[in-house]
Amino acid sequence: MITTDALLAITVVWGFVFIYAVMATMDFGAGFWSMIYINKEKTNATNIANRYLSPTWEVTNVFIVAIVVALFSFFPGATFILGTVLLIPGSIILLLLAIRSGFLVFSHYSKGYEKALTYVSGISGFIIPAILLLVLPITHGGFIEVVNGSHQLQLGKLFTSPNAYAFSGFAITSTLFLSSLLLSDYSNVANEPEAYKVYRRDALILGPLSLVMGFLIMLTLRTEANWLYMNMMKYLPFLIGSVAMFMIAGGALFLPSQKDKRTLGRPRIAVVAVTIQYFLASYAYGRAHLPYMLYPDVSIQDGFTHPNTFHAVFITYIVGFSILFPGFFYFWRLFMKDKRYLKQNES
Repeated sequence: MITTDALLAITVVWGFVFIYAVMATMDFGAGFWSMIYINKEKTNATNIANRYLSPTWEVTNVFIVAIVVALFSFFPGATFILGTVLLIPGSIILLLLAIRSGFLVFSHYSKGYEKALTYVSGISGFIIPAILLLVLPITHGGFIEVVNGSHQLQLGKLFTSPNAYAFSGFAITSTLFLSSLLLSDYSNVANEPEAYKVYRRDALILGPLSLVMGFLIMLTLRTEANWLYMNMMKYLPFLIGSVAMFMIAGGALFLPSQKDKRTLGRPRIAVVAVTIQYFLASYAYGRAHLPYMLYPDVSIQDGFTHPNTFHAVFITYIVGFSILFPGFFYFWRLFMKDKRYLKQNES
């Protein structure tokens, strides 16, 4: 039986994961597009991507720290097993994040790092999400064996799993779709019509691809993790609502622009609709995954911390993020509204 405290704790972790997933996909994708359009100066697409990438990567990293701290604080028993199982993929992710962050920092001090930064952030922009999302199929069961009381990840099984490749494909297409959609909105606000057309086109191509990968995830779940597939069917209205929001986002990209009726697209509406789309889909997935953190060995109740520890940490989170979130909101408004930053030229 799941206690209210354990359910509240996993909801906090899920909230951090969702926020990081949305922000990180936009961040990683911006690096990829910066690399793709580096030699197409007329569109100004790389300049737009770099303007977005520069201030946001630091804010994004706050949430990955929050996820790790929340997991360790709320579910120490489960975190030990997850840390053991995910040692290899986790180490690869940390190494890539460290390299990427290093280039992002040094590029501000030396112009000689800028081109290297573009390629490092571009290549890692789709590799990191692909590895990150591999964590999900690992938790579905079938890839872990207990040897002498120790949980071991079976990499051979993982890399021959269609479901694992479906999740990685979804991670890549979603990263590029969300980032191109946000960059189209950012280009629109910055009054960069050529960059806007480029990113709107990319979003129209990658949106359907990400939806196809989502359907592939469901098809492969049915055979590889039927328990999860059947649970997700209980939340079918949320999945249907997710697809409906995707259609609304696509339709918004064909509406006449408020700035110029000859230009198509309301990217801000599309960004909001897609964010709701991913929220509904991730909610259905998260609820269906309960009560397991690692099927079938670890439930959220098994790995839960002492109630007194939970209450103390939970209050700390409430106080901390009641201070941080207004700052994040103010940062976002400055980022999207400051005309001096929006209109800056690439030096």
